[in-house]
Formats: sequence, structure tokens, C-alpha cells
Amino acid sequence: MSMHELGEHFDIHGGGRDLKFPHHENEIAQSECASGKKFANYWLHVGLLQINHEKMSKSLNNFLTIEQALARHNPEVIRYFLLSSHYRSKLNYTEETILNAQKALHRLYQTLKNYPLTDEDISCDLKWVARFNAAMFDDFNTPIALAVLFELSHELNKSADLSLAKTLKELGGVLGILQQHPDEFLQQESHDDMLDKQTIDTLISERLKARHLKNWAKADAIRAQLLEAGIELEDTQDKTTWRRSIKSV
Repeated sequence: MSMHELGEHFDIHGGGRDLKFPHHENEIAQSECASGKKFANYWLHVGLLQINHEKMSKSLNNFLTIEQALARHNPEVIRYFLLSSHYRSKLNYTEETILNAQKALHRLYQTLKNYPLTDEDISCDLKWVARFNAAMFDDFNTPIALAVLFELSHELNKSADLSLAKTLKELGGVLGILQQHPDEFLQQESHDDMLDKQTIDTLISERLKARHLKNWAKADAIRAQLLEAGIELEDTQDKTTWRRSIKSV
């Protein structure tokens, strides 16, 4: 199958660490005898996925499909969760670890929201690019690469340097994250959200009218209603923005 799709020789072959011997050893022997060529340059053997610290299996009735995970969580949150552990390490799926991934992305997107990019000609900061690349060249050390992104985000919040915002977004793109508009991510509905976007926007409009009329009691009541539904408001000089709060496990 791999030869049919990729040819007799290709760069990277992946698989579970439990397949290293004898499965992959036999695959090398069979393929190289058949083609007379080196089969693959690199072999990446990944750690096994666990569910609540147990091996995922149908017999334990703890089997989770990709479709089920995507029905509950933002795909980018799942991607971040997968990147948060080194590919050779075991990965433990729990509602808490998914929540931690969501919180982490929430923080990074909030930083990008605070420093919107309006000039496409801004250059990346090569110092941060070099640090990120060093982590990725170290056996795809994605946990360290993510740590670099958080250090970069912290520096951006201190300096307000838009070249750092450009760098954060570009480096996130290497990992397939931080490419949505911040509001799109921060306002995205989940399966158990109480209010949809249209209802939220209507309530915010009513609150703005109440504030304009100096009806502070009504304005505060609407804010409290939204907060109870998991909606956090942020008032600036010229507008009100909102985001969904992170739910606890």
C-alpha cells in the first residue's frame, strides 16, 4: 500500500511504537528485497493513546472515534492537544487535558485579538523563528515549540510589537494552529452552549441602548445574564466585544 501511494522509496514512515518489531522490521525486509532500494529514510514511532489513563480498546468500552471527538471539540483544540506531548510519548485523553488545550489556545488567540495585524508587509522576528526551528529540528519537539509560542505571546503583551504578532501567527501556522480570525475562535459555539451568536448580539445591542440611556441597572442585568450563560464582555472606548468563557470539567 505504501509503495502504491508513495513509491518504492520515501522520506518518513510512521507507526505505533508497538509495531517497531517485528512488524516494521519485516516490512523493511520485504520491501527492500522486492525493490532493491532503501525503503524509508526515517521511522517515527509514536506513543500510544490512552483514555483516562487506560489503553483505548473496544473491550474496555472506552473507544473514542475521531468523529466523536470532533462532535464535542473544536478541531484546532484537538490538534493542540496532540501537539502538547512529544510524538514518542504516551498521550492521555481526558476531558481535563482537552480543557487545558482549549485554555491554552484561548490565551494565544486573545493575544492575537489584542494586537490585530493590519499591515501584511510586517516582517517576522528572526530570533523567535530560530528558537522555534531549533525545537522542531530536535526530533519534532512540539511541546518545546509550543512553549516558545507562549514566551513569544508574553513578550508581545509587554511590548505591543506587531512584528511579534506576525511571528506568532506565522509560527502557529507551521503547527496548523492560530490561523482562524481570533473572534471566530473565541466566539465559536460548542454542543452545550446556552446562547447562539444572534441572541448574544441582540442582548449586547440592548445593553448598549441601556447604557446610552444611563439605565445602569438594566445594563448590569444583561451583563450578568450573559456571564451566567458563559459569555464574557469587554468594553472599549468605541465598542463592546465578547468571547465564550472556558467551561470547567
